[in-house]
Amino acid sequence: MPVTHTRRSVLTLAATAGAGLLVGCSSGGSASSSPKKGGSLSAAFPGGGVKETMDPHAQRQFVDIARHKAVFDKLVDLDMELRPVPRLATEWSSDKSARVWRFDLRTARFHDGHVLDADDVLYSLSRILTPKAADHLAKKSLSDVDLANCRAVGKRSVEIRLTRPNAEFPALLAMTGTAIVRDGWDDPKLPVGTGPFKFVSFTAGRSFTARRFDDHWNGAPHLDEVRILSAESEARAAAVRSGEVHYAHEMTPTFARTVEHDSRVRVVATARSGVQGFALKTDRAPFDDPDAAMAVKLLVDRKQLVDVVCAGRAEVGNDLYGEGYMYYPEGLEQRERDVAEARRLLRRTGLLNKTVSFYTSTAADGFTQAAHLFAEQAGEAGLRVKTTNGPPESYFTDALTTGTVINHRCGSMPIPTYISERLLTESPQNASAWKHRDFDDAFAAAQTVTDDERRNQRYGAVQKTIRDRGGLVLWAHPEWLNAISHTVRGVKEAQPNTVDWARFDTVWLD
Repeated sequence: MPVTHTRRSVLTLAATAGAGLLVGCSSGGSASSSPKKGGSLSAAFPGGGVKETMDPHAQRQFVDIARHKAVFDKLVDLDMELRPVPRLATEWSSDKSARVWRFDLRTARFHDGHVLDADDVLYSLSRILTPKAADHLAKKSLSDVDLANCRAVGKRSVEIRLTRPNAEFPALLAMTGTAIVRDGWDDPKLPVGTGPFKFVSFTAGRSFTARRFDDHWNGAPHLDEVRILSAESEARAAAVRSGEVHYAHEMTPTFARTVEHDSRVRVVATARSGVQGFALKTDRAPFDDPDAAMAVKLLVDRKQLVDVVCAGRAEVGNDLYGEGYMYYPEGLEQRERDVAEARRLLRRTGLLNKTVSFYTSTAADGFTQAAHLFAEQAGEAGLRVKTTNGPPESYFTDALTTGTVINHRCGSMPIPTYISERLLTESPQNASAWKHRDFDDAFAAAQTVTDDERRNQRYGAVQKTIRDRGGLVLWAHPEWLNAISHTVRGVKEAQPNTVDWARFDTVWLD
């Protein structure tokens, strides 16, 4: 990721991002199919109940992010290689230290007619970082923004100063919870953005409706209307097969197998779309001892978990996030199951024939199945596991403080963003409770390095530390499976949290 982007390179990326779902549509219809105007598309996502929100800075569930993506835009998004690409920012550059960044803005209009300017960006940053909003997800990752010394450069550019150098700053602006809102806006019940669809209605845990915004900077959507619904796995499967919905998000491998010969439905599969695993709480016994955590890493049969839970539609993980992404360390030997060594470590740490608690839930498909299979595997090595189930609507929040072992998953994002969100002492989603100031300092030092090769080496060392001493047991890099009706065109393979994922402005109905 270069620190300074030339105008030519950024505009090339902008053209790629702007093409959206209209190119490479082999999974969603013939690329030669001509877009058609009109129609209402219904999409079903796993729900989050009453905790769903239209506040784009407090999003947690995929269903929230999809709704916000329809109404709002970010300065920067991510392409399929997890590189930052332009959205509301047309280009960016930094000084030699990567501490002062300048973003030039495109001409974009909010749904109420206001034209985007630098004050909207500055206000959005201040809203994300406000001390009173603990639920703003980007608050930690953007905590180095020096708000008092950021400034508008005319109406069309903004200068963002950081309290310390960060060569990854543009990618941080692409993470969840970084949407640009209008200066002064603070009413999630009446969301107003620059996105391709204008808000109509929203009921938490049920539905959202938005209509085409003809003045969108990237062109008006083909659809007249988009509806995003919350539904459990079986309901999504039945609805897309019956034609009740056009798009069903996050389907199971079992569903994909059952519709292989169903002409009514297509499955759009994207490889290496994040990670699935277990998180061991390292701030408490027994996993505050790295040897106890290592025992679990050695007793897990990753291949069996992939075959059973993912029906084989995943690559076996190696206890590190982001295989295939930029900064993933090369040359790591695959960690294999070693029950004898696991048993030795369990005995040494006093865990042999003891019981640990696994807090699981139906919040995501495969979670409870993985938990029970883990319990069986642990039993073979002499570790007893007691599973308890939490409510799906609050599981991802509750699991941060509950249980000794929990389910863990994450969609696609740059590796530094993942570390920033999930592995630092103050990270808002630190599922393994990994809290080590020396680790924080090593990661912060890596971020300041502007030389690509040296920064890559620093990140590699940080990741090897977490793999060997941390509490993440990452056993799969699954395919991302979404289902679409045969009437839908323009859907592109895309990893979650990237520019073309859950993007309905360039989809059309046949």
